[in-house]
Amino acid sequence: MELGQFVRDVADFPQKGILFKDITPLLGDAGAFRQAVGAMAEPWRGQRIGAVVAIEARGYILGAPMALELGAGFVPVRKVGKLPSKTYRVEYALEYGSSVIEMHVDAVTAGQRVLIVDDVLATGGTLAACVKLLSQARAHVVGASMLIELSALGGWKAVPGMDVRAVLKY
Repeated sequence: MELGQFVRDVADFPQKGILFKDITPLLGDAGAFRQAVGAMAEPWRGQRIGAVVAIEARGYILGAPMALELGAGFVPVRKVGKLPSKTYRVEYALEYGSSVIEMHVDAVTAGQRVLIVDDVLATGGTLAACVKLLSQARAHVVGASMLIELSALGGWKAVPGMDVRAVLKY
């Protein structure tokens, strides 16, 4: 099945000038959702992933079933102030503003092999911030798995040398 048919464009969201890739139709179709998770997990099978680190919010939807597929734990990376225990935090720039993400300091262990998961790779700011969080914890980032890459924005440049995979490229 062609997964791209389940992704719709929404103009001027979340603000004017942004073309948002809406994955809710994909998530609403059991077959497409299953295929997307399988395709995102496939390159990482056999890589001894200890934890899937997913970025709030749509990254959770994809990351949790990927963790199960890969036999790994699941680690949420959240927006500031949402985690109840001691955290690492990183502020970063978005294509339309700035944000802060956090992760519990005990979420991963030093040297643990982790895979970062999110729905869309745009400019790479969120991905690079997540890598910084994981470097504070001294985890070993194996790579990143994205459902969508907006290739023209060059997000992979924010994480030079990292193995970044995407199922769909626009």
